[in-house]
Amino acid sequence: MKTLSSNCERRYDLDWLRVLAVLLLIYFHTAAIFYRGDLGVFYVTNAVTSPAMGIFILLVHQWHMPLFFFLSGAATWFSLEARTANQYVKERFQRLLIPFVFGTLVLVPIQVYYRVLMTSGDKKSYFQFYPQFFNGIRPTGNFEWAHLWFVVYLFVFSLVALPLLIYLRQPSGHWRNWLAMRLDRTGAVFYPALLLAVIEGAFRPRWIGFQNLYDDWANVLLYLSYFVYGYIFCSDRRFGQLLDRQRYWVTGVAIVGMAILLAFWITNTVPVRGYSPEYVMYQVFRGFNSWCWVLLALSLARSHLNVKSRLLQYANEASYPFYILHQTVVVTIGFYVVQWNVGVLEKFIVISTGSLLITIVIYELLIRRINVARFLFGLKSISSQPQLK
Repeated sequence: MKTLSSNCERRYDLDWLRVLAVLLLIYFHTAAIFYRGDLGVFYVTNAVTSPAMGIFILLVHQWHMPLFFFLSGAATWFSLEARTANQYVKERFQRLLIPFVFGTLVLVPIQVYYRVLMTSGDKKSYFQFYPQFFNGIRPTGNFEWAHLWFVVYLFVFSLVALPLLIYLRQPSGHWRNWLAMRLDRTGAVFYPALLLAVIEGAFRPRWIGFQNLYDDWANVLLYLSYFVYGYIFCSDRRFGQLLDRQRYWVTGVAIVGMAILLAFWITNTVPVRGYSPEYVMYQVFRGFNSWCWVLLALSLARSHLNVKSRLLQYANEASYPFYILHQTVVVTIGFYVVQWNVGVLEKFIVISTGSLLITIVIYELLIRRINVARFLFGLKSISSQPQLK
């Protein structure tokens, strides 16, 4: 069977998925203000929680970050088509490490400051608090990297997996022929979920998900697998084509799987965390289901979003600064809005809409046209960017 390479063709469906996944974060993290559960307590919280917000959080959490790492792996395939390994490593430092350091020192302390205000009632100013940000490491101290954990995980994955990624790019591509033939059978697109299910069942009972990189083996192994899966997915057109042929299977299994998990959550019958057969099987099922939903997202995007537009060109560049900025904006607005004497829905609308608009304004006025800011947020300088047409 002849291998069909990607030929550096632009994948607008993947671009749209990335943009929409970043946009969803505004609503996900706003909902977290009204949720308390196994996923932890957000930086600011409303006095009244919402079961509906909790279900929304659990539904999105099932597939959202796996999709991010899958898309990052896919982008890496195209990045290595246009760069040598040395150029790729340099680009990873510029695009990931610099924004991570900047965001951790400038944006994350604001979130921690509001968390301290909410939990302790201490009324000290932000500038008085800032030195205390470096007092210890969360959960016993203040220092953390908040939502930027994704950036540092991706940076580490990009470097650690590089020898494997280079090996998989070999021109012969015999492994692609073998894999494409094995997966081009009814239901075979679910085979990669077996590894994910084993990781969740074996590691999640011990490492529930505190994203500190050095003691977070369930997330490290799970997301590294998704990163490599995304890379492989874009290595050959046939992987997308076989997903198209099995899209009805994917849709049906994904809906049934999420319905089963939803029943556990609504009835509050999730097994107690630990290495019991019940909890291990629950996590095994979660690992399988997350793959189904990533496939469903890819399938829907291939069917409906593979289109170029001026909006996509703008949003594709804005999405990374948007990711870095958004949670700090959500926490800042949320801290003040949760004190209002209005309902949960009204607060959710104000926080999410206000955060969306303010994040866009910050990007437009303070980042998009200023090369120093672009550098700090992982963007190329204006002189090296193609103009919108």
